Amino acid sequence: MKNLKLIALFVLLVSTLNAQTSESPWLVSAGFNAVGLQGDLTGSTPVSKNDYKSMSFGVPSLSVFRSIYGGLSLGAQLSLNTLKSESSVSDASFSTIEGAVKYGFSRDSKVSPFLKAGFGRTSFGVGNEDEFNEARNATDTYFGSAGLSFKLGSKFSAFVESSYRSTQDAPKGNYLQHSFGIAYGFGSGDTDKDGVSDKKDKCPDVPGLKEFEGCPDTDADGIPDDQDNCPEEAGPQENNGCPDTDGDGVLDKDDACVDVSGLADLNGCPDSDEDGVIDSEDKCPQEAGEVENNGCPWPDQDNDGIADKDDACPDEAGTSEGNGCPDTKKEVLNQMNSVGSNILFPANGFKLMGKKTLDAIKEVKRILDENPTASILIEGHASTDGGEKINQVISLKRAESVKAKLIELGVDESRIEVKAFGESMPIEGEDSIETRSKSRRVEFKSKS
Repeated sequence: MKNLKLIALFVLLVSTLNAQTSESPWLVSAGFNAVGLQGDLTGSTPVSKNDYKSMSFGVPSLSVFRSIYGGLSLGAQLSLNTLKSESSVSDASFSTIEGAVKYGFSRDSKVSPFLKAGFGRTSFGVGNEDEFNEARNATDTYFGSAGLSFKLGSKFSAFVESSYRSTQDAPKGNYLQHSFGIAYGFGSGDTDKDGVSDKKDKCPDVPGLKEFEGCPDTDADGIPDDQDNCPEEAGPQENNGCPDTDGDGVLDKDDACVDVSGLADLNGCPDSDEDGVIDSEDKCPQEAGEVENNGCPWPDQDNDGIADKDDACPDEAGTSEGNGCPDTKKEVLNQMNSVGSNILFPANGFKLMGKKTLDAIKEVKRILDENPTASILIEGHASTDGGEKINQVISLKRAESVKAKLIELGVDESRIEVKAFGESMPIEGEDSIETRSKSRRVEFKSKS
């Protein structure tokens, strides 16, 4: 009789809650429970742990919970059981009805853990049912529990749960209760109160518009926020709701120069001279330069292709192998040209004649031997005597004759080049036999 009254009370509670929240989501469950004493229950009608099985199974175990917010829900639950005797004492009746708060984790997953805590009334009775009813051994009970829910479909799930319980007065003690069974979810609420039920609402936690299935459109650009990459800035559909003010194909949210059309790889900023430095940071925006020099080219005073900052000889054209310096040092060339001033030729000749000329060439060879890394360019020159074409040919042969002699003396051919200048670079001064004689010459320059 007592058990029937408890079940009736529980059903009444469920019906009342359901009527009050007809649009709210619900979860009802039914199953089995198992009770095991953790020690003797003390009081006017004591219950000894040793008199009963370590775990007694019974039915029903019923519950109903209503979702409040997120994974949080409130509910009530009822369990009936009979503690099975293992001694001469009679079986003990057991019943409990409780209110509880529950929190579920990962509720959309196939397996969802949950925690539960609550307070209720628990009755233990030994003997026949009348004695149990008259004793009314009901006691306040606190409990905490943990469990797992397993999805069986869109509405059904299975669950297992274990709880530790403590009664506060006669009979007083602790016990474990385990429950397992099937749960059924139903109902659809409107959490954000936007007139679209949670079941149909794609944005159930944020008030929205019916035409967007419950999702808001904050920037009123016709694209709901859940599909809008820029929900607070109006933009066209083709840009997924993001604006592109300067129309350069770089959305404003990614554009470092929103009002000026630029390049995608420079975050939407222009680079007029295409040197990889955006105009706003380029100190020479119309002249291609180096990133390290704020977009300006490094100076190259001697125009040898090696920037002054890297040029060991910034005032003298050189080679990259020589860090901007010529292959042959200026001092060495000065020595050669000083000696070479004694290498002179007749007006229409290119042959080497005279001890003075030959000694000068030998001295040039000695200087080259002392500077084994030096390479030279022999420039051949002519006076204005004779025709221009003939002078060009003669000037080349003069340079070649000096080269041939140096090779004959043992200088490696790879260290020497020749070039003809004809009468284009005469010795400056008044036109006279002496100046024309000095113009019929060779000069030594760096091979580079």
